[in-house]
Amino acid sequence: MIKKIDILNYITNFRKAPNDIKTYAQIVEHIGAANEPMINQLLGELQQTRVLKEIQVDGQKAYQVVTK
Repeated sequence: MIKKIDILNYITNFRKAPNDIKTYAQIVEHIGAANEPMINQLLGELQQTRVLKEIQVDGQKAYQVVTK
C-alpha cells in the first residue's frame, strides 16, 4: 500500500532538490500503474491540504511540493 509520504519523497529531496518537479507520468511510472487510482486520490488530498501544487511542464500535469 502506498502512502502520501512515498509520493512526497519521490517528488523531492529537501537536502538535494527541495524545489524539484515531477510530472504525473513520472510519478505513475515510479510507483506503478496498477496503483494509479490510489495515486490520484493521494495527489488530490495533498493538493487540498496545500502540500502539493499542480503545475504545467511542457504541456503535462506536474507536481511540486510547496510545504515541508
